[in-house]
Amino acid sequence: MTDTAAIQVAREAIMMIVVLSLPVLAASLLVGLVISVLQATTQVQEQSLTFVPKILAVFLVLFIFAPWMVRLMVNYTTRLINRLPGLLG
Repeated sequence: MTDTAAIQVAREAIMMIVVLSLPVLAASLLVGLVISVLQATTQVQEQSLTFVPKILAVFLVLFIFAPWMVRLMVNYTTRLINRLPGLLG
């Protein structure tokens, strides 16, 4: 395996990680921001109040985007396995 091929495989893996984690992180960030604004306006500073809505939002996003995420992972893995003989030879 050449250096260029190894860098290309690593780059694709990192991009896959970023693309797959983006919806979950965005939902968690958005819910956290909304809860923080609500806490600031009502002056309720309970730390545990942010966890339940964030967890629910993350599970909801995972439930909605799971088919898309699995399809991306299967496509990436299939491409990687198909390229494996060329990478090793």
